[in-house]
Amino acid sequence: MAPPSLVKLESSPDLVDQVYRALLDAISDGSLAPGQRLTQEDIAAQLAVSRQPVLQALRLLKNDGLIQDAPGRGVLVTPLDTQALRQVYEVRGALDALAVRLAAANRHQLDPNLIARGRTAALGTDVKAMIDADMAFHEAIYAAANNPLIAQSAQVHWRHIRRVMGAVLQSAQQRGKVWDEHEAILKAIADGDADRALTLINHHSAEAASKIAARLDEQLSQQKTYLGDNR
Repeated sequence: MAPPSLVKLESSPDLVDQVYRALLDAISDGSLAPGQRLTQEDIAAQLAVSRQPVLQALRLLKNDGLIQDAPGRGVLVTPLDTQALRQVYEVRGALDALAVRLAAANRHQLDPNLIARGRTAALGTDVKAMIDADMAFHEAIYAAANNPLIAQSAQVHWRHIRRVMGAVLQSAQQRGKVWDEHEAILKAIADGDADRALTLINHHSAEAASKIAARLDEQLSQQKTYLGDNR
């Protein structure tokens, strides 16, 4: 029997992933602003790649809800929306609660270097490093839960959360408080105190959602005022 005929790939998966990660990071840190129009040609030129991996990366980002079709030609970075953000945090909060309950049941000892890394990042000015440290902490809890579906489910929501975390992380006071909360959650898990771990993670999630939503509302209001004044 003849082997099945497959279409030859025109670009390597690694290159597509590199383009995807570059665009994801740029959307997350605001280098590509909400509402900004993008074209395959511009992206390919800036990243020094062909249009094919750019097209595939844009399809992935569109599936993630991070870009959308623009009127006319091209695509644009999906505008931020406070209500959608709150909904994302509701789902992530439920996943976090499940994860800490399962991790605490096992009295899992999370790596204390997660806290040290986060506190070090909080003292600096690299917002991406702060976000990466925060994600690493939560991902460690997902892994400690010993249920891979939690991490898989949370991953898509983190892509959206990354976009607005930077606004809150600009506050030095807020940065330190976040890692105090993380350390307390880590201790409750290690002690096997599921009730306390749940209380702490629920408070942590609610506080994060409230502060980020408030900051986003403020930014969107400022943008509307600016656009109104410049008409």
